Amino acid sequence: QVQLVESGGGLVQPGGSLRLSCAASGFPFSTYTMTWVRQAPGKGLEWVSGINADGSSTAYSDSVKGRFTASRDNAKKMLYLQMNSLKPEDTAVYYCTKGPDRGQGTQVTVSS
Repeated sequence: QVQLVESGGGLVQPGGSLRLSCAASGFPFSTYTMTWVRQAPGKGLEWVSGINADGSSTAYSDSVKGRFTASRDNAKKMLYLQMNSLKPEDTAVYYCTKGPDRGQGTQVTVSS
């Protein structure tokens, strides 16, 4: 049974940083590409970032490129998203996903 548990969200001022974590279990984590998506209030899901199985390749949406960095620790079955220079428009619930599976999400609020 796939389990994905996100953590690390919170309230941060514009320009601040947060590091999101996702603990994975129930599947061979090291063999799967993983993604981060987000959902802002009243909007649909938005793809944010992807990272391949061994972590050697990442991709980002234009809206976060240069500010966010995805990484993973396959030994610990953990996925991370380092978010810097946060903007109010980054406010959303952030999810890690494996295909159609996603966790409960973690809320990120960027506000002064």
